[in-house]
Amino acid sequence: MIVLVVNAGSTSLKLDVFDMPGERCLASATVQRIGKADATVEIGGDDIATDREVREIDDHEDALTRVLDSLLSHFEIAAVGHRIVHGGEDLTEPALIDRDVEHIIEKCSRFAPLHNPANLAGVRAARGRLPELPQIAVTDTGFHRTLPPASYLYALPYDLYETHGVRRYGFHGTSHQYVASEAARFLARPIEDLGLISCHLGGGASVCAIQNGRSIATSMGMTPLEGLVMGTRSGDIDAGILFYLQQQLSMSVAEVDRLLNRESGLLGISGVSRDMREIVEASAQGNRRASLAIDLFCQRLRQYVGAYMAQLGGADAVVFTGGIGENAAAIRAKALENLSALGLDLDKAANFDDSRAARSIASSASRVAVLVIPTDEELQIAREVYRLLDVQQTKDR
Repeated sequence: MIVLVVNAGSTSLKLDVFDMPGERCLASATVQRIGKADATVEIGGDDIATDREVREIDDHEDALTRVLDSLLSHFEIAAVGHRIVHGGEDLTEPALIDRDVEHIIEKCSRFAPLHNPANLAGVRAARGRLPELPQIAVTDTGFHRTLPPASYLYALPYDLYETHGVRRYGFHGTSHQYVASEAARFLARPIEDLGLISCHLGGGASVCAIQNGRSIATSMGMTPLEGLVMGTRSGDIDAGILFYLQQQLSMSVAEVDRLLNRESGLLGISGVSRDMREIVEASAQGNRRASLAIDLFCQRLRQYVGAYMAQLGGADAVVFTGGIGENAAAIRAKALENLSALGLDLDKAANFDDSRAARSIASSASRVAVLVIPTDEELQIAREVYRLLDVQQTKDR
């Protein structure tokens, strides 16, 4: 079965073609700067020569049409999987997209206003171009459907949860789910027997405690703002700061939103960049604020790892993934400093090995496995699409 995975951002579109269940990625395409005259379009794959051009792309439908014509000339697509950032409490499992599912995605735009409308634009563009194919929604929040109430509720009046849906939903679910399954495969143990701490570290970052294959705690909240220090997001702060900014500094809601989501985190502390690579370089050159940004990032991560070790009652493995998690050996080492009492100890040489494959970086003395596993959210979406359709075909027989 050939599955097309669509990941639509506000001004971008990423497509991946998978041969399932063999899990081979046959081709990929990206469109950046949608809505601009100088949008970039790139397509390539094992059997497709890489093609890159700069041209005007009006909208997501235009972007999809531009790359899909090329992909359809090579592949007979059977189904389309869509990354949907927020599914709320109503869309917790992969689902065929019909009018009701579309309404849920629209409704959840109040929680993810920068993401869900773009995701929906991708759905409508794909459906318009491929109306005969099943379109399937796979949400970032879905993996966290197993959070217990004590993990997803905030200590606010309960009516805010019951009436308005104010609760923790968690994100990066497809990544956490993927690396958990890959960790189980690497360790040659059933996922149902494992306690894992998955650290997805990139421009957005989150930690997830996974017990027996189920998410039981995660650092992101009702929105992707809560939790770790991120590229431009503050992560955890005292909520009283919001009142201070509005009352004492006369900042509007929009200004506070921009401050916390776009001007804080690594960028806000370092004053250098949102990119950890540039911050590490600046720190090595003596930039004090860049060093401070690294310290804050690693301390917050260390706190969550320690807390989730306690929540799990001890972990079998800590897994690093995402752009920073997979590539920044110095950040991994610093984040796990002083955790030897919890059974975590790194092999320095293994940690600084720049291999791209899944690997162990724990020393022989470590009681807890420490793994680096490259994430593949698009493949996880393709897996979910194939699983859903396989189950449906079995029922129809």
